[in-house]
Amino acid sequence: MVEAKKTTIKKQTTENIIPVLSLTGEKIGEKILPEAIFQVESKQATISQYIRVYMINQRQANASTQTRSEVSYSTRKIYKQKGTGGARHGSRKAPIFVGGGVAFGPKPRDLEASMNKKQKKQVLFSSLSMKKKDGKILCISNDVTNMQPKTKDVVAFLKKTETDKKKILVVLAEKNNNFVLSTRNIPNVHIVDSASINPYIILSNDTVIFTDGAIDQLVKHFLKQA
Repeated sequence: MVEAKKTTIKKQTTENIIPVLSLTGEKIGEKILPEAIFQVESKQATISQYIRVYMINQRQANASTQTRSEVSYSTRKIYKQKGTGGARHGSRKAPIFVGGGVAFGPKPRDLEASMNKKQKKQVLFSSLSMKKKDGKILCISNDVTNMQPKTKDVVAFLKKTETDKKKILVVLAEKNNNFVLSTRNIPNVHIVDSASINPYIILSNDTVIFTDGAIDQLVKHFLKQA
């Protein structure tokens, strides 16, 4: 007797599904979030390492002072060696004189720190998973990219979703001029396209709002799925 093979269908849990909102804040659909991005175990050590690397790479370290060999000054001996009653000196370029060179002063340095791509992607997914776990991920319809520039509509949406007093990161599939114009006068709203998103900007904002298409673009870009 041949046993019939049981086919198991993996069902999407409610944890993977978030509502798609219209610009008025009403639910108009649902979006399934990929587990590979939004349900990743967070590793605090790797996240801390990424933050350190990111902050180090923001430094320019361009401060530069002149040493006594670089100061433009006369090389004449400033006074005779003996008979003055003072200490002997030979050059006004010495660090002890005003206008002289600087001893052990700062010079331009290369402070670049690095982190491999696998770790960066892991931190990105971890930071998105943390926001999802805290209920700080929202999804808005792609229709907002076709809206007429109107700041009042965006402010009304933020009030409806109770995010108007928080730092907001809006992730678009690609930069849209109309939506940018609608939000540029709102001080706590920042906009980025999905391909340029990074863990630091995610963690430095309270709530992340994706457009429907931005999530699809995120999957395509970081998971290399068509």
